[in-house]
This record gives sequence, structure tokens and C-alpha cells, in this order.
Amino acid sequence: MTSQTNRPPTAEQIRRAPKVLLHDHLDGGLRPGTIIDLAREAGYEDLPERDADKLGIWFREAADSGSLERYLETFAHTCAVMQTRDALLRVAAECAEDLAEDGVVYAEVRYAPEQHLEGGLTLEEVVEAVTEGFREGERRARENGHRIRVGALLTAMRHAARALEIAELANRYRDAGVVGFDIAGAEAGFPPTRHLDAFEYLKRENNHFTIHAGEAFGLPSIWQALQWCGADRLGHGVRIIDDIEVAEDGSVKLGRLAAYVRDMRIPLELAPSSNLQTGAADSIAEHPIGLLRKLHFRATVNTDNRLMSGTSMTHEFELLVEAFDYTLDDMQWFTVNAMKSAFIPFDERLAMINDVIKPGYAELKSEWLFRQTAVTS
Repeated sequence: MTSQTNRPPTAEQIRRAPKVLLHDHLDGGLRPGTIIDLAREAGYEDLPERDADKLGIWFREAADSGSLERYLETFAHTCAVMQTRDALLRVAAECAEDLAEDGVVYAEVRYAPEQHLEGGLTLEEVVEAVTEGFREGERRARENGHRIRVGALLTAMRHAARALEIAELANRYRDAGVVGFDIAGAEAGFPPTRHLDAFEYLKRENNHFTIHAGEAFGLPSIWQALQWCGADRLGHGVRIIDDIEVAEDGSVKLGRLAAYVRDMRIPLELAPSSNLQTGAADSIAEHPIGLLRKLHFRATVNTDNRLMSGTSMTHEFELLVEAFDYTLDDMQWFTVNAMKSAFIPFDERLAMINDVIKPGYAELKSEWLFRQTAVTS
């Protein structure tokens, strides 16, 4: 009898598998009940629902529009209740807890400090509150038998003019829980080259950054993010598929940009469910991740906004397993890709791969050996 790792994993195995998350927005992952609590405390009266279950459904339906701009409108409610130190600390702690419960062992969670100043906090106070929350969430996760490490990415809004300021903030806190920088927001009309001063500053400081590119906008956004701005990773990057030609006989030809992305091992922070909502793909089965996996791009699996997409890392992998018959080997491939692409030091990435991820998958893969023993006992 040979190993059964060529079979799709069970739902329970997917949940227990160690997972790595590189693209998750703090303000897109709140618990609906927490939003209601914080809205009550803040006197925020504009929530569309006051029941947690109904509010969760509302967020998913409002985000399920096929438009990135409409999708982004849902964040007005979450940001509105994240304007105090206590609120930020609670949201960050619950984020770490929820991810750990889902089997995530390493996560980079991003947020825009400039969106949390309406209650009088400074940029520094925002960063310190969120960082404290992540550490508290890690502690609670350990008490519940889970291990997770969370790093923060500070995001600048691409339609605003504070990118350099936020980049400098990320650099100041790089040894205190902040692992990198990002720009986010509507792509159309707001190219990454608007913020060249921020990216040039970060490169001079030998710091890391990713750029939202190639989600709602196409190849020019990806090209600018890489060749003008020097991004380490692509936030989404799903539209790189537009530079890949598949002939009727199944042969594949890569354009120069796609070839460069693959050759240089540029990580793609793909988020299948979110990509469907914003119109970047029509179905999971048709999502470019299938072809990108076959062509060995540095593809990773992410949640983007767990609240708006009604998703988790476990759910994302369940969808992919169902659509592409992925196995535990495939899951491990995506997970190692993500860990290789993280913004923490090389030796720490290597230790996570060798001491946490590979042993975790090896244990899952070996379970078939003991199945008969479990049945008879």
C-alpha cells in the first residue's frame, strides 16, 4: 500500500493544516458582533443591521457586487468603529485569535493608520495599539493551544497624499512588529507611480513593501509596481493572466511581463473569493490560480477581507481542493511559497518552514497509516 497523499484532504485536515497568510486587511476581518459592540460604544448609528448574523450577511452581499469601488464602500462601517485605542486593540487581538483558530501559523495583516485618526489618535498611537493587540491575540491563542505569529503591514491609501509619511512610520516601527509597507485602494486612476517617493525611500532604507496591483486594473499596474516602484510582492496580481496565452492544443506562451514575474519569483498574493467579488475572475474553477500553479508561478493563497468575503484560509483551500482536486502536497506548496515570501528574516522563515510547516503536513500525510488502527480501537 502506498501513501494516499494524492487524495484530496478532508475538511478537518484542511482546517488543521498549518497555513500562512500574507494578504489580510485588519478592517476587513472584524467579527460582526464586535462591530455592533464597538458601534454602540462609539455612538455610531449608521450600521445597516443590529443583529450579528444579519450584519455578517449584509457585508457579504454588499461586497458581492463585481466592482472593486463598491466593494471598498463596505469599509466605511468597519473603519468608523475603529477610532479608539481600545477598539483597535480589541480588533487586532481578535484577528490573531481567529486566524490561529483557523490553523494560520504566520500572518501579515495590513491596515492604514491614516484611517483611524478621527477619534484623536496619532499615527504612532494607532500603530502601538494594533501591535499590542496582535501580541495579546498571540498570547490568547497560545492559551487555547494554538501558535501564531502576526506581523503588521502599514498601508497608505493610494488616492491620498500620505504615502511617504506612512512609509517613514513603517520604517520607525520595523523592529517593533511592523514588517513592511503597502498601498491600497481603487487602482483605476491612482497608479502606484504617484507614490514613487515612498518606494524610493523604503528601498534606500532596505525595507520591504508590497503593492496592490493587477486586481481591478491590468498589466500596466503590475508593470509599474515592479519596474518603476520595485515591489517585493504583488497584492493580488491576478491580472498577470492577461499576459499568458493558452493555445487550443494546450500549449502556453508567456509574454515578457509574465515571464519576468515567474523568472524572478515575484510572489502573487492571490485571494480567490475576493477576486470573484471584484470581478477579477468568474468562478473558482476559472480562477487563474489553477494555471499559475501549473506554470509554477510563486502563487500564494490569501483571504483579503474575511468579513466581506465570508471566508477563512480553511474555506479558501476547501474551494481550491474542490475546484482543482488539490492534495495536501499542493496545500504545502502554496504554504511554503507564502512563507518564503514573508517579510521576516530569512533564518526565521526557514525555521518556520522546516520546524512548523513541513512537520505539520508530514503528520497529516501520515494519518492514513493509522486509520485502520483508529477504526479497530
